[in-house]
Amino acid sequence: MKKILVAVDDTKGSTSVLATCHNLIQRPEAVILLHVERLEGKSLMIDMLGESELATLRESLEGTEHKERLDRRAEKILLHYRTGLEESGQMSVKTVVRDGHPADQILRVAEEEGVDLIILGHSGSRGLNRLITGSVARDVKRKAGVPVLVAKKAIMCEEPYRWKDAYAAISVTTAVVLGLFLLGIILQRGIFLP
Repeated sequence: MKKILVAVDDTKGSTSVLATCHNLIQRPEAVILLHVERLEGKSLMIDMLGESELATLRESLEGTEHKERLDRRAEKILLHYRTGLEESGQMSVKTVVRDGHPADQILRVAEEEGVDLIILGHSGSRGLNRLITGSVARDVKRKAGVPVLVAKKAIMCEEPYRWKDAYAAISVTTAVVLGLFLLGIILQRGIFLP
């Protein structure tokens, strides 16, 4: 595997791509780190625009404070993930910023760069929310000409315990130990045995 494309944003789903990249069996020679700007925030209208409408929107946003804010946000996101990837020290990282439909841009960059693998985070949206907003991962998996790895959040505690969690764990452990102790006494004395 020579080149991989890693698509990231500022959602919780993208945080798992770093762990996935670090745990790859074969290290890639190069990583293309992609962030796709959503020109209209989280509006569903952006998903209904065609290429000509998006081009008009890009032109109208050029040089505005909104576009500058999007660019600063993209730089911050890419710097965070670039730093995380470069800590392993075994790969070169190229950053790319695009705007438009995320799935379309991911597929376009993958084709332009000739990548061997696409990695992106799982949003975790389900049910009606996923039906309404769609799924970038699903669309990329369906249309990609290369393997797609969807990184999901690890099922281990990455966040510190709160006192409430610790108290619950101790309470359950205490109840189990007490139950086993009482069971031992009951069986020893033969209370339930004839």
